[in-house]
Amino acid sequence: MKILANDGIAQSGIDALSKSGFETINTHVAQEQLISFINEHQITGLLVRSATQVGKNVIDGCKSLRLIGRGGVGMDNIDVAYAKAKGLHVINTPAASSESVAELVFAHLYGGVRFLYDSNRNMPLEGDSNFKQLKKAYATGTELRGKTLGIIGFGKIGQATAKIALGAGMKVVYCDPEIAACTLTLHFFDQQEISFKLTSESKSNVLRNSDFISIHVPHQKDYVLGTDEFEEMKDGVGIVNAARGGVLDEVALINALENKKVAFAALDVFESEPNPEIKILMHPNISLSPHIGAATLEAQERIGLELASQIITLLK
Repeated sequence: MKILANDGIAQSGIDALSKSGFETINTHVAQEQLISFINEHQITGLLVRSATQVGKNVIDGCKSLRLIGRGGVGMDNIDVAYAKAKGLHVINTPAASSESVAELVFAHLYGGVRFLYDSNRNMPLEGDSNFKQLKKAYATGTELRGKTLGIIGFGKIGQATAKIALGAGMKVVYCDPEIAACTLTLHFFDQQEISFKLTSESKSNVLRNSDFISIHVPHQKDYVLGTDEFEEMKDGVGIVNAARGGVLDEVALINALENKKVAFAALDVFESEPNPEIKILMHPNISLSPHIGAATLEAQERIGLELASQIITLLK
């Protein structure tokens, strides 16, 4: 049986599949050529990440397909209900990249409170000629320890983010209508562990009481953070979106940055991805990364092995 890893898969996954008799084609086929490629090569399983769209046309047009897999958490690029109704297996890897995304959130947070997103732009340009002035400009940073992180959406990634926050000495509040209460256990290198019991709060409470807010929800029909939500927040809040483009109103964000309601924002995902708006890309108070939340070597190894394990279980 042939597996097409259209958006790539780690070698560990390829090796595991090969040992079980699967042939993995680790290449990228353009969206408009996908159906003909799958049919020509009689592909049994299609693996994607966020780039490839698997809608009804692909599902109906590829009779050899028995499985669709998403290397990651969100599956908004796959018509899951329709695929299942047609008898296809649909799988993903909800736990494999949680820590990677959470660490990126904190990379942005630590960089945000110390203005690294801006100093890294200006030091190459003015560091040799304007050092003292730059030092003065970036000398009013703050610390994360002792501050409150509000998390909107408390699934696996939200919980992984909360664990880092707790380890850094932050207070964590969250809102999630599906998870009323949660116990998080932090495990340390010497086998020690400590547990924290958290309870979901209203969205308004999270917005009003948080020094920093991180979004961890799947694709939504409406904005999770828009003009009304920004008005509820503390002045000088920091915002991070490493979830999905379109859950944050970027026009409202720009306005909130301009009127100082938001001190800085960090975006790994964008409404108009893969062509983010110039106003977002050029704003001096936005820390930017190109949708790399799950893109660590460790996460890709875990994703590859988890996908392979599920494929072997379901198709052999």
